[in-house]
Amino acid sequence: MFDFPLLISSLPKLLASLPVTLELFAAIVVAGICIGVPMALLGLSNSTVLNGFVKFYIGAFRGTPALVQLFFLYYGFGQFSFIRHSMLWPLLRDPFMCAVIALGMNSGAYTARILMGALSAVPKGIVEAAQALGLSNASILVKIKAPLAVRMSIPAYANETILNLKATSLASTVTIMELTGTSKLLVSETYAPYEIFVGAGLVYLAMTFVLAQLFKHLELIVGRKTGKPDSTSTPRKRSRVAALEAGDSADTQTASH
Repeated sequence: MFDFPLLISSLPKLLASLPVTLELFAAIVVAGICIGVPMALLGLSNSTVLNGFVKFYIGAFRGTPALVQLFFLYYGFGQFSFIRHSMLWPLLRDPFMCAVIALGMNSGAYTARILMGALSAVPKGIVEAAQALGLSNASILVKIKAPLAVRMSIPAYANETILNLKATSLASTVTIMELTGTSKLLVSETYAPYEIFVGAGLVYLAMTFVLAQLFKHLELIVGRKTGKPDSTSTPRKRSRVAALEAGDSADTQTASH
């Protein structure tokens, strides 16, 4: 029989682990943006070498599970003596930093793919009009392409961010006591997995709901500043962006699991 008093009594302990979860989540998102934005720009450059490198990076991190990447970084690198005696070892022996690096690089690959698709979806006519006015490539990117790309990429990036929040649960496999790690500890103490994990699921559900609402408001704010999507987008372009969002969301869910 389901023990509701145990569920209620476990919630304070689960909520006490939220600072670690949110700190890890914020670090992953920042790392993903710092990696994804430059990768997206390099991927759209005219250099064959840079394009190849970005394609390899995105393909490697999207094609393998995030858990495997985390295990490879945390357990694998320590097998090499030159790494244990290098300046990187203080970072790589820290489970929190390993989780941030591994999951941040994974998020960076998806972020880069989303941004590359959004930048490619900007109508060529707008870019050509800006070039006819004498704007430089940098000005066109900052003033025209970037705002439009950000607006188009918000739905797909919202999915990626929410999946990053849920991906923090993988950090429990490398001894980090975030929400899932704390849940496992409580289960070992109470032998009541249903009540504990239902409580953890409710906390995750509340956090994802808040994130979804924040992105919904962000999309409205960006839409007001850059114009409504339907007023400037062609049906063909909207179809391309919709397909991109659906594909990236499905790929992200596969890699996160």
